[in-house]
Amino acid sequence: MHTVLCKLISKKKGEPFHVDANIPLSYLLRTVLEWFAMFVRGAFVLAHKRGALFKGRNVTIRAAGKMRIGKNVSIGHNCYIDAMSVDGIAFGDNVSIQKYTTIECTGSVRFIGKGLIIGNSVGIGSHSFLGCAGGVEIGDDTITGNFVSFHSENHNSSGPGIPIRLQGVSRKGIKVGKNCWIGAKATILDGAVIGDGCIIAANSVVAQGVYKSDAIYGGAPARFIKNRL
Repeated sequence: MHTVLCKLISKKKGEPFHVDANIPLSYLLRTVLEWFAMFVRGAFVLAHKRGALFKGRNVTIRAAGKMRIGKNVSIGHNCYIDAMSVDGIAFGDNVSIQKYTTIECTGSVRFIGKGLIIGNSVGIGSHSFLGCAGGVEIGDDTITGNFVSFHSENHNSSGPGIPIRLQGVSRKGIKVGKNCWIGAKATILDGAVIGDGCIIAANSVVAQGVYKSDAIYGGAPARFIKNRL
């Protein structure tokens, strides 16, 4: 069973996939049944689309017509996704959005947002938040830990005599390169540009700025620690 499942998933994903031989057969069968149920739920949401969506239980998707789905996209249980924005949401192939994650492309109906682009083979950890009003782009093969948040919008505050909530917002957007690893509970703020191959340490706050490729950053605000290569 383990060998057959590995071959089937590897063929579907287009890359090697391994199942631990210590996992009991009963657990595997239950997992396969859950995947099948997610596939059926996803088919009802995006039956007219090209891609395949595996949709977990209690998933809310608003403005589904603004979503473009690649192959083998998985959205875990209890996720909330609102794709209403200028560019909508684009998921590449083999994207995994883990449970209890929220994706909001428009923070307020007064200012429609830009949207979200996620490349191939990207994994977003559970309980994450992606605020995509200013635009968020995440490159291929990037993975994030649990409770990671992206905030691509900032409140204006230069007018001392005007309530901050009435001063509007600024948007520069967030870009994350390919093959990055963003640790658990990291916060990525508007205007951050993270190069390819970066590691962001857990609990870091990545402020506006350019973070060069193949480097490790950590702290609040995040600082250069060392090169990876």
